[in-house]
Amino acid sequence: MRSRRKKNLEKRLEACQSLLLFEWEKELDFRADAPARLDLAELFGNDRPVRLEIGCGKGGFITELASRMPDTNFLAVEKVDNVIVSACEKVMAARLTNVRFLPICAEYLPRWIPDRSCERIYLNFSCPYPKKRYASHRLTSPRFLPIYRRLLTCDGYIEQKTDNQQLFEYSIEQFSQAGFALRNVSLDLHHSNFEGNIITEYEQRFLSLGQPIYRLEAYLPE
Repeated sequence: MRSRRKKNLEKRLEACQSLLLFEWEKELDFRADAPARLDLAELFGNDRPVRLEIGCGKGGFITELASRMPDTNFLAVEKVDNVIVSACEKVMAARLTNVRFLPICAEYLPRWIPDRSCERIYLNFSCPYPKKRYASHRLTSPRFLPIYRRLLTCDGYIEQKTDNQQLFEYSIEQFSQAGFALRNVSLDLHHSNFEGNIITEYEQRFLSLGQPIYRLEAYLPE
């Protein structure tokens, strides 16, 4: 179900232009050989490590994480303008300078982000697309895993959290088939020994319903 369009959305987006990296997808170059358009060192004014969240929602996770890690740069992806504006406003209210937003679909990330530039990729409560005919839309489908492989540094890895058992099982299968190794796999994150978890907006909702949270880390073995 689509959320109601936010009041004064265009003006609010305009006020966030310092954080939004371009004007939506109409500026993309779709040529297969087109170079990535972002110079991350120039963008952030430093050569600190970069982490990427795909599907940042309203920005609670990325805002908290960037606050905890001021010496790391963050890129947050969210394709829905009605949602990304809230994330931008959270970051602006927190006066963070180490976050930028990409309002694009995940399949276009290589057109923007250079290869081997992200030390961590976060997939937090991605849409599970439960119907089989929409499986290619899942962010852990074979459509997307080669993109993550390109973007990750040699020692980088993916963190996934979800409340959906079927998506989690599907992700484990797809990561394994794509040559990723898994570690720190949890079938009930909040009853595990994992420390440092940041609870997202969706996560809080599922916890209140007593649902377990599934988590894993996927990396490329040497």
